[in-house]
Amino acid sequence: MALLRDLCGVLMKTHDYTSRIIWTGNTGTGTRSYRGYARSWDIAVPGKPVVHCSNDPLLGGDPGRMNPEDLLLSALSACHMLWYLHYASEAGLVVTAYEDTPHGTGEVGPGGAGRFVSAELRPVITFAPGADLAAAEAIHARIPAVCFIARSVAFPVHHAAHHQIGE
Repeated sequence: MALLRDLCGVLMKTHDYTSRIIWTGNTGTGTRSYRGYARSWDIAVPGKPVVHCSNDPLLGGDPGRMNPEDLLLSALSACHMLWYLHYASEAGLVVTAYEDTPHGTGEVGPGGAGRFVSAELRPVITFAPGADLAAAEAIHARIPAVCFIARSVAFPVHHAAHHQIGE
């Protein structure tokens, strides 16, 4: 970990992350022809299970594998969830289940370049009896200021959470 100054001169701790991306789509002739290679690849971070991935199916990828867009949306949702659980625990709100079905909207320009234009997180969060659901809802507004992934994307992230009391 190192220290860097932000734009206002405040010292900030830095965290370094690494990954290893291995193209697995060489079908024998490399990239000799556009249709002659697979859009498959692995994420192989040392010490962690390998994740087999592919390109978006709209671009010739394998629909049974995670693609970069899936991974970004999942990272955004997971970061929100982890902060939500932290804040709920601090507030004395007992979460007993959390499941999200996030949705991302992208656009593709005339030249083929694409980008996300928005995302909506749609968690269903279950609490132990007696939870204050208004306090539970208010937590979502705090998370964009601290979630590493949400602070790193260049598109709006909306929330449509459903809070419920379990048995």
